[in-house]
Amino acid sequence: MKRRQGKIGNAVCHVYLLILTSIAVFPLLWILISSIKGKGELTGNPTGFLPKTVTLDYFEHVIHDLGFITNIKNSIIISLITTVIAITIASMAAYGIVRFFPRVGAIMSRFLVTTYIFPPILLAIPYSIVMAKLGLTNTRVGLIIVYLSFSIPYAVWLLVGFFKSVPIGIEEAARIDGANKIMVFGKVVLPLVAPGIVATAIYTFINAWNEFLYSLILINDTEKMTVAVALRSLDGAEILDWGDMMAASALVVIPSIIFFCLIQNKIAGGLSEGAVK
Repeated sequence: MKRRQGKIGNAVCHVYLLILTSIAVFPLLWILISSIKGKGELTGNPTGFLPKTVTLDYFEHVIHDLGFITNIKNSIIISLITTVIAITIASMAAYGIVRFFPRVGAIMSRFLVTTYIFPPILLAIPYSIVMAKLGLTNTRVGLIIVYLSFSIPYAVWLLVGFFKSVPIGIEEAARIDGANKIMVFGKVVLPLVAPGIVATAIYTFINAWNEFLYSLILINDTEKMTVAVALRSLDGAEILDWGDMMAASALVVIPSIIFFCLIQNKIAGGLSEGAVK
């Protein structure tokens, strides 16, 4: 009787999860399918799901004629550099807070989170003035610096909790075996907190990839524009081509999915590396 109830419960849970997954995936699937539909299908039959003819004309037009591939390169460069720098600085800062300045660090980590109290639009003018005086407006470096000012505090706050979960005994055992502080941090501690670093990296990358406000304010050159602003410029055109919009949206979403798929394997791998044998 209990086995039967357990099977029924599992079946209900699986059906429920499948329904939620379908609801979550449907918008992305709709964008991808709409981007390969033939000319006139989106306007002629907006509710039609499956395409009558499959074509890549919209992608060719967006990539070659509209130069969207340049915007994708800009976003990839900016997002990756922001992620690498933010994770590197945040990892060392979080470890130092946990191991060397626990009391002061706890206050500092709370203070860092308060930077997210201020809405981004409130800091737009000060950032614009500072970047203008530094001569970094309309540059990728200036945009990366602005992104880091938001990414690093939150990344530090997230990683502090993961570093606290590492037992001090593991580090002491490594020190007894002859490892110095740098070796302990790089070869023992970092593998143990790899899941947290990966999760923080994904969050940082996606935030930098999707950011719109500061990219719109600080970047004026179309050759340096990110995908978020370039996608918005399609919506502001005199004649909106929904096929181009869907193809551009697909190109914006796909890199984030690829980045997540490539990095998610490190989540499970980091659980076993660096453990005491």
